[in-house]
Amino acid sequence: MGNRGMEDLIPLVNRLHEALGSVGHSCSLQLPQIAVVGGQSAGKSSVLENFVGRDFLPRGSGIVTRRPLILQLLHANTEYGEFLHCKGKKFTDFDKVCKEIEAETCRVTGSNKGISSVPISLRIYSPHVLNLTLVDLPGITKVPVGDQPADIEYQIRDMIMQYICNENCLILAVSPANADLATSDALKLAKDVDPQGQRTIGVITKLDLMDGGTDAREILENRLLPLRRGYIGVVNRSQKDIDGKKDIKAALDAERKFFLSHPSYKHMAERMGTPYLQRILNQQLTNHIRDTLPAFRSHLQSQLLALNKEAEEYRKYSPDDPARRTKTLLQLVQRLAVDFEKLIEGSGDKVDTVHLSGGAKINRIFHERFPYELVKIKFDEKKLRQEINYAIRNIHGVRTGLFTPDLAFEAIVKKQILRVTGPCMKCIDMVSQELITTVYQCIDKLTSFPTLRNETERIVTSEIREQESKCREQVMLLIDIQLAYINTRHEDFVGFTNGQQMYTQGNKKVPERMTGNQVIRKGWLTLNNISIIKGGAKEYWFILTAETLSWFKDDAEKEKKFMLPLDNLMLKDVEKGFMSSKCAFAIFSTELRVDMRGEKGANSRLEFCTSYELFYSTLPQEVKSTSSRNVYKDYKCLELACNSQEELDSWKASLLRAGVYPEKIPVDERGNGAPEIFMDPQLERQVETIRNLVNSYMNIIYKTIRDLLPKTTMHLMINSVKEFIGSELLAQLYALGECSALMDESPEQQQHREEVLRQHTALKEALAVIGEISTTTCTTPLPPPVDSSWIQPSSATQPKNSVRGHRATTRGHAPQAPLGRAASLSSRGRKQLSGHLNRAPSVPSRQPPPVPKVK
Repeated sequence: MGNRGMEDLIPLVNRLHEALGSVGHSCSLQLPQIAVVGGQSAGKSSVLENFVGRDFLPRGSGIVTRRPLILQLLHANTEYGEFLHCKGKKFTDFDKVCKEIEAETCRVTGSNKGISSVPISLRIYSPHVLNLTLVDLPGITKVPVGDQPADIEYQIRDMIMQYICNENCLILAVSPANADLATSDALKLAKDVDPQGQRTIGVITKLDLMDGGTDAREILENRLLPLRRGYIGVVNRSQKDIDGKKDIKAALDAERKFFLSHPSYKHMAERMGTPYLQRILNQQLTNHIRDTLPAFRSHLQSQLLALNKEAEEYRKYSPDDPARRTKTLLQLVQRLAVDFEKLIEGSGDKVDTVHLSGGAKINRIFHERFPYELVKIKFDEKKLRQEINYAIRNIHGVRTGLFTPDLAFEAIVKKQILRVTGPCMKCIDMVSQELITTVYQCIDKLTSFPTLRNETERIVTSEIREQESKCREQVMLLIDIQLAYINTRHEDFVGFTNGQQMYTQGNKKVPERMTGNQVIRKGWLTLNNISIIKGGAKEYWFILTAETLSWFKDDAEKEKKFMLPLDNLMLKDVEKGFMSSKCAFAIFSTELRVDMRGEKGANSRLEFCTSYELFYSTLPQEVKSTSSRNVYKDYKCLELACNSQEELDSWKASLLRAGVYPEKIPVDERGNGAPEIFMDPQLERQVETIRNLVNSYMNIIYKTIRDLLPKTTMHLMINSVKEFIGSELLAQLYALGECSALMDESPEQQQHREEVLRQHTALKEALAVIGEISTTTCTTPLPPPVDSSWIQPSSATQPKNSVRGHRATTRGHAPQAPLGRAASLSSRGRKQLSGHLNRAPSVPSRQPPPVPKVK
C-alpha cells in the first residue's frame, strides 16, 4: 500500500466530508469517492454487504435503493453504524440500520416507488473492513412499476450521471455474468463519461449462475471485451441463501472455494473474490485521492481566499453592541454618499460596460433627448403657418392690412415659448427618475438592514421630489421671464426688414448644419431595404458626417456600399416589424418631383422644389401629379434599425446635428395644420415674413433654454441631492430617535453571516486536515489503454406514452463525454468483437446534469 500517511488518505476524505458538512451546497466541492452503478438485481447490494460482513441493506422486489447511499467504511476495533442525520447515535444492531435506511428513504420519497437524489450518509466502523467511501446508487430500470412515473428510467440515469460525471469519482460498474456484457447498462453509462476508462472498474457477479459449459474466463482475463482497469469476479449469496440467513463469512468461504475449484478460474483465484475487490478498491481510491489532492487543495484555498475579507468583517461585527451599531451606521451612510457621487460624477472603478447609468444617462437626457424634443416642436411648421394666418387676419378685422402687424408676431412667439414648457417638464421628470434609480442602486447595499434601507429610501426620495418641485418652479420662472419681454433688439434676431428681404429674395429655408464634413457618428445599423431574395435585412457599418451618410460592409471601412447626401432629408419613426425586437426609423427626401404639362400637350418638364411652402406658392395650374424622389435605389425611404431605444435616440440626436430633422406632424381629420394656398399675395407675404421672424426669435429661445435647463437642473436637483446625502441624511436618520432599531439585521442577513463564518471555519479545518497528510508514496500506475469501442454508447429510448404531470415528456440520451484515444485490440480480440463493432454508436445529445454537493 505505501507509507502510513497514504493509508490515512481515505479517512482524511471522510474527515473532509464531516468538516465540510456544515458548508452545505454553497461550496461546490467534489470529494473523491466510488460510485456503484448497475442494473436491478445485478448484485450491487450483495457486494456492499460482503464488504461489511453484515446484512444491513433493504431488500425486496423491484427498485429497492431509491436514494443514493453514501457508505463510508472505516477500519476500527469496534463495530457499529452511524447516520449523518442521527449524528451521535450508534447502531450496533444492523437490522436497525436496515430499518433506519428504509424509514429515512420513505421520509423523503414516500411509501411509493419514487426516487430522490437527496443522499443518505452512513458511516460503518468495523475491524473487518478496509477504508472505503462508496455511493450505492439506484439500479437502472427499464419499466416503471406501481405508481412510478413513466420516465423513471431517465430519472435514475440523471441521478447516476450527477455522480459519475464528477472527475473525482471512480466508477464501479457491476454486471451479472449470466447477461450479455456487451449490452451492460452500467458499462454504457461509464463509457459515456469516461471514454478512456481511467475511472472505470468492472465487477462481474453471478459467475456461479452461468449455463453449464460456459464461463467468463476471457472476460476476467481482460482479453474479451477489455477494460483499462480490468474486471474482478465475485460470487454473492443466492436468494435462497439470503432467505435462509446464510452467514456472510460462510458465503465468503464458499466464494473462495468456488474460484479455487473451478477449472476456468483457479489459476487466477488470488485475483478474484470480494476480499481482493475490497483491497483493489482501497488501493485505487487511495491512489485517486493522492492524484486529485493538489487540485483539491487549490480549490479549497481559492474559496477560502474569496471568503477571507467578508468573514473578517462579520467576525468583528457584534450585533448587540450599541457602539458597533453606531459606527456601522456612520460607515454605511458615508459609503452611500461616496457611491452616489461616483455614479453621478463618474468613476474609474467598477465601470458598467453594459448599460448607461447615473450621470452618463443624465448627460444623454440633457444633450440628446431634450434637444430632440425641442426640435420636434421647432419644426411643426404647418400648424405654425396656419396660426400666423389666423392671427394676421384677426388683427386686421374687417379691414385689409397693408403692413405686417407686430402684434401677430408677438402673439405667435409667446404661444411658441409656452410650448417649450412640455419638453422642459419632461426633461425634469426623466432626470428625477434617473436620480431615484441611482439612489436605489446605491441603497441596495443596505439590504442587510431592512429598516435602515426603508427609512433611507423614504428620506432621500422625499428630498428628490422636493428639489424636483423647486426645479420646476425655477424653470417656469425662466419661461415667464422670456414671456415678459420680447426682445426684438437681440443681436441674433433678424428683424422685420431682414425678414421681408428673406421672402422677397425667395430665400429657401435651409436647415442649420455643421460646417465642413467632419464625422459625427459611426456604428452598426440594420438596413431593412433588402429583399428576402437577397437575404433580407442585413447589418452594415454606417458613418454619418455633416454632409453624407455612408455605409460599408464592415468596420474595416474598405468596401463602401453606398453614400447618401443629406440635403433635403428628414427622418420619421417606423413601427417595429412582426416578431422584431429592433427599434426602427426611416430617412426620406423632401425634394418633390413635379410633372408639369402644357395646355396643348407640350412635352413634360421636371422641376425640383425643396420646400413644401415654396412649392405651394409657385404651383401652376398645369400640374397633373406629384411624387417624392427616391432616396435609395427604388425606395422612397431608407429604413434603418438598431438594437435598443437608447441607441435609436442617440442616432436621432446625431442626425439632428447633421441637419436631418424629424418629419412634420401630419394633418388631422379636420384639416388643422394643412398649408393654405393663399389667394392674397400680400397676406402670403405677411405670413412668410412673420414665419421667418418667429423662426429667428425661437432659435434664440431654444438656444437659451438648451443652455439654462441643464444648469438649473444640475444646481437645484443633482447638486442639492448630493449635498443632502453627504451632510443631512445622517442627521435625519438620527432625528428618527430609533438608531438601535435601524441597525436590526434581517433574518436573511443573519443566516448569511452565520453561513459565511461556518464556511470559513470549515474550509480552514479542511485545509488543516489536508496539511497533516504526506503524499509521498510508490503508487500502482494506471494500466495502459485498451480498445473499449465494443461498449456502445447509452441509447435508451423514451417510452411512447410517458407522462409527467399530464404532459408528454421527451428526454434525450445520456450525456456525451469527450472523445478519448484507445489502443488497438489484438487480432484475436478483434475477430471475437466483430459482431459488436459493426453497429454504429448513437451520439448522445443531452448535457450531463449538475453534480450534487455531498455533505
